[in-house]
Amino acid sequence: MTTTTAKATSKAGRSAGSHQEAGAGSASDNPKADPKDVSNQIKDPDQWTTGGEPMTGAQASYLKTLSEEAKEPAAFDPDLDKAEASKRIDDLRHKAGHA
Repeated sequence: MTTTTAKATSKAGRSAGSHQEAGAGSASDNPKADPKDVSNQIKDPDQWTTGGEPMTGAQASYLKTLSEEAKEPAAFDPDLDKAEASKRIDDLRHKAGHA
């Protein structure tokens, strides 16, 4: 029973310590918490640093579905990069009535 109590006390101490450390900084120390910081807002796909990489599996799947729903199967191209796929998804979302 002593071991269980020691483990519980040890866990409680770690939790309290880590909670205190996480709350030690102010909101201005965290750019995600700063409402004036607009650097993390959605960027134009042409400005993405990874936009030239092949589209993700999720993008391919969604693009395929949308191209079928919009009755534009030719809009699906498996060789699109991330940025091109994103732009085409946005366009097809409007045509398919999802926007």
